[in-house]
Amino acid sequence: MDSDVRNSRHAHLPDEEVRRLIEASQRGDEEARNRLVRHNIRLVWSVVQRFLNRGYEAEDLFQIGCIGLLKAVDKFDLSYDVKFSTYAVPMIIGEIQRFLRDDGMVKVSRSLKELANRIRKVKDDLTKELGRVPTVSEIAAEMGVSPEEIVFAQEANRTPASIHETVYENDGDPITLMDQIADDSEEAWFDKITLNEAINRLSKRERLIVYLRFFKDQTQSEVAERLGISQVQVSRLEKKIIQKIRQELDPPPSP
Repeated sequence: MDSDVRNSRHAHLPDEEVRRLIEASQRGDEEARNRLVRHNIRLVWSVVQRFLNRGYEAEDLFQIGCIGLLKAVDKFDLSYDVKFSTYAVPMIIGEIQRFLRDDGMVKVSRSLKELANRIRKVKDDLTKELGRVPTVSEIAAEMGVSPEEIVFAQEANRTPASIHETVYENDGDPITLMDQIADDSEEAWFDKITLNEAINRLSKRERLIVYLRFFKDQTQSEVAERLGISQVQVSRLEKKIIQKIRQELDPPPSP
């Protein structure tokens, strides 16, 4: 996606103007509809970022997110005492989730699939040679890749986490566990988006540690074993990562 599109900024629209545009759009005004899309591009892109690194192009996910945005425009009830963005974010997320589920939930890129297949073969060969299951570092050394790449390839080919399983069907529109645990307040949604942006600015290894520790609920010892480092190193890295994220979320005031 063009960086100009991702970073496009528009003057803030008052809530009254947003509602006027929604009403006009629902009456068939294409210009009002297009203006709403233009003023919410950054919102859609912020949501899309949480679904990156799953084998899909960012542009494709952005287009799906825009479909969710337009559905939010069409379905928004003007009698609601809620900001449009608060209503739109769950709709955008839901549209992307449905796309991922319908397309195999998480489509792993061909290169990751090929790497995962090579990993399995090397792991089997090393197991026979060593008489034990090799560590991630040993597999990485044998293949000439980083331990992080090994773990990413293995995780990408795993069965999707249960957080995406349907817990309720509402007129054919499934609600997942992620939907259930989500906070509907606008502040909470944007806190999550800001957190996601902070995580995306971490290094590849740091993001992997965050993923394994806080999304896969692995212990520091388990993460250490996966990465081929000590538990003490994981602990130090984790503290450093948390400090980085805190600085991103609550930057010091300008002098």
